[in-house]
Amino acid sequence: MQDQKNSTKTEAAYQLLRRDILTTRLMPGAPLKLSALRGIYGVGWTPLREALSRLEAERLVTAISNRGFAVAPVSRAELEDLARARMVVEIPLFLESIEKGGSAWEDAVVTAHYRLSRCKTAVDDPSDAAVDRWDENHEAFHAALLSAATSSWLLRFRSTISDQLRRHHRFLGLAPTLRAAAGLKDGYEEAMDALREAIAIEHHTAIMEAALDRDVERAKALMTAHVGYTLHVYVHSEDVGANKYAARAGSLKAVGG
Repeated sequence: MQDQKNSTKTEAAYQLLRRDILTTRLMPGAPLKLSALRGIYGVGWTPLREALSRLEAERLVTAISNRGFAVAPVSRAELEDLARARMVVEIPLFLESIEKGGSAWEDAVVTAHYRLSRCKTAVDDPSDAAVDRWDENHEAFHAALLSAATSSWLLRFRSTISDQLRRHHRFLGLAPTLRAAAGLKDGYEEAMDALREAIAIEHHTAIMEAALDRDVERAKALMTAHVGYTLHVYVHSEDVGANKYAARAGSLKAVGG
């Protein structure tokens, strides 16, 4: 009975930490001190350690010798690697869905696109609630595009890659807002334009239409370009020193304290 109770607490800690890492409320590179985490999440030492170990296995957390844990960092090299991995895994799934998808798949894609189109973007509303809603519906749209694929292993790999990319996307979405709040002007307009282009609904509409038209070559080209937009945003963010200001964002500022 006690083992089951501890397991439940560990699972709860894991889910809470994972959520806040993926949404970058726990920012990339932030130290994860157990004393601060206990106060924030109301969970004991053992469940926290076990949850952090699980997250380390998923490469969402890093263990630092004699210093505990930290949120895994993001970097341009990591983003480029993730983009390559996404292309290798997601494009075949996408093409298989186009080939095999029936009316139920088409309905799911159209519905997911409609829900995404109703969301405000981070450019229009940078609040946590709005960004959460867009992020969830964006992920649901891409999942719908792949939902007629049948390879469980590729879908599992895709889910892992997607989780890592969500952290990068969220970081990039917040970075222009951070620069504006910090009063930085140089490069801000270019970064905001790149962000606006990357998350525009028009790109998603074009991908949906190509998929529903069963235009394989156009759909593949559009998805390939879509994957590249995030890197384009990151280049602009990196150029004006976004990493310097990243620690000022997020709701859980006390974690490193």
